[in-house]
This record gives sequence, structure tokens and C-alpha cells, in this order.
Amino acid sequence: RQDIFDKIFASGSDPLLELQRPGSSKLQGTSQSRRPQFACLRPPCLTTTTETAGQAKSVKMSTTPGNTYTISKQIKTEYPLIDNDPHFKRVIRYARPSDYVHGVVAAAAGPGLLYAMERFAPSYVGKGGVAQTMRLGGAMGLCGGFIYFYQRSILRFYGMSENAREVQMDMREMVDKVKRGEPIYGESQLTPAMQGVAARQSRYSALFMAVLPWFNFVNHSQHGVDTAKYYRQAERELEAERLAREGGNLSQ
Repeated sequence: RQDIFDKIFASGSDPLLELQRPGSSKLQGTSQSRRPQFACLRPPCLTTTTETAGQAKSVKMSTTPGNTYTISKQIKTEYPLIDNDPHFKRVIRYARPSDYVHGVVAAAAGPGLLYAMERFAPSYVGKGGVAQTMRLGGAMGLCGGFIYFYQRSILRFYGMSENAREVQMDMREMVDKVKRGEPIYGESQLTPAMQGVAARQSRYSALFMAVLPWFNFVNHSQHGVDTAKYYRQAERELEAERLAREGGNLSQ
């Protein structure tokens, strides 16, 4: 058997390619059904394509780096999705006046109810005990009021409540950043992989806000929306501005 292999490789040809070549003499006289198939003998990690004379050889390696992120799932909502992981500051800036009103009322509800109960059904613990209870109730009320305020605002980003105003604000903000040549979601010092980790930790976190308040303080590019719409709108506006300038110059 060793002698057979020595004779084959001494000829300087690849036996696998000889067997696979359509016009090979080694396949003449052999029926199509009985011809051996050696395509699977190539290592799975390296695929070599041998072409006719004058054509180059292409090699495709399995070590080609893939994406450093995964496409996030989207929840079906009645209103359009703006951002499934908005930055903390952006949620505050997009809040409506009604959100502030609801937050203040929720914050005052806790200590207000404690004060009312103390008036109508005194606990007789003394001024010191009532003061401590009121301070604790006020602190808890502030936390609850802020969470309620924040959740009302961020749900519009998720498209879970009416958000026509926020959609327009988002488009205006992002298009202006595109025109200025700035990153639409801000600059980040993190690697793309770490940005993906941060995004997966806080995406749709407001839906669990009543149990575990969790906010996004990281600038990253994974927000569940197609950002091409911002660039298309910026191109249209820049083209309209260019035509307007040219029309003004011609009129002068």
C-alpha cells in the first residue's frame, strides 16, 4: 500500500483533483453512479476552488470574523418604536409636562396619605416618631414619583403609548447630528463588544422598573431601529438647501 501512494505522489499531481476532474482518465469506463465522491475529504475549515487555466484560485477561511452584536428582538406595539434602550438623559429631555405633573402627584401621595391618617387617626407616638415616619415616607415618595415619571416617558420610546411628538423630536435631533457629522447616539469609549453587553443589560428594562429600577448611562449604537432613515432625511434636507441657495443666487 505504501508503494502505491509513493507512485501516486511521485507523479506530482493531486489525486483528489484528478478524481474530481470531469475529463480525468481515472474516471473513464466507470459508471456515474459508481464514481467515488471525495468532495468531503477536504478539511471543513478550508474550502479551495480550483478553476480552469487563467483563472485565480479563491480560498475562503472559516476564521472570518463575524458581527460583534446581535439584532435585538422588537416587541409589537401600536405606535412606532423610537429607541428600545434610550440614554437616561434622553428620556429626561423628551419628557412631557404631564409626566412631571404625574411624578409630583405620585411623590406627594405617600407622605400626604401618612399625614392625613395621622390627623384623622393619631398614632400618639409623639412628634419625634411622626417626623421620622414623614421623612421616610417622603423619601420613598420621591423615589416612586421619579420612577413613575421616568417610566411614562420611556414607554413612548418603546412605542407603547402615543408618541407622535417624540417621533418628530427624535427625527429632528438625529438629522441635525447627521448634518453636523456627529455620531447620532453619542461617542463612546467602549469597544463594540462591550457596547453590546451594555445594551443587552438595559434593553426594555423599564418594563421591569417596578421590581428593579435599571437605567442606561452608556452611549452605544444598538437601539433596535434602522438608522438609515435619519441619513436619508438629512440628504433630502441638504439637497433642498442646496437647491434653495442656487435658486437664490440665480435670482440675484
